[in-house]
Amino acid sequence: MNVVPYFVAPQLGQRILLWGSSCAGKSTTAEKIAQHLDIPFVDLDALNWLPNWVGLNMTDPDRLIERITNATANNAWVVAGSYTKQSQATFWPRLQTIIWLDLPLPLLLYRVLTRSWRRWRSEELLWGTNYENFWDQLKVWKGEKSLVWWVVTQHKRKRADVYRFMMDPQWSHIHFVRINSTEGINLMLRDLDRQ
Repeated sequence: MNVVPYFVAPQLGQRILLWGSSCAGKSTTAEKIAQHLDIPFVDLDALNWLPNWVGLNMTDPDRLIERITNATANNAWVVAGSYTKQSQATFWPRLQTIIWLDLPLPLLLYRVLTRSWRRWRSEELLWGTNYENFWDQLKVWKGEKSLVWWVVTQHKRKRADVYRFMMDPQWSHIHFVRINSTEGINLMLRDLDRQ
């Protein structure tokens, strides 16, 4: 198994994926790493979401694959997000490192609620096209339309997925770095600042 905790992590390389559950801090952390390394930051949510919360992953996956392919065409980038099927079809064969943000479920739920509340109250525009509705996140009976439902139901599955990927010979070239706390994320970012 090719997974290491951050404190013994290899060099991150120039082709990095931040992977994990919603509200784990993928985009924020990936953007900071990209700034430090002076390489492009790619947010898969920005590539996926069209106006009115239309996701290309569900309506036009080939177009999403094209967008991801174009965004990762050069030889250096930090990508935030999952979209695993489309990502594996495009840039995973060239990946050097996956930083797996494996934060505890209670923390993720707290972040879902506080982030959604903040975005809703401030009318934050997301990916240039959409606004979040806090109350929709509480409607767990609506399934995947609720981020609370999504985080709870996907947390265990995502863990199982990443362990399966680590054991898959086709991804043996990828260094998997597991970070399971906000302190671990901060430590990694501090170490990058020192380099």
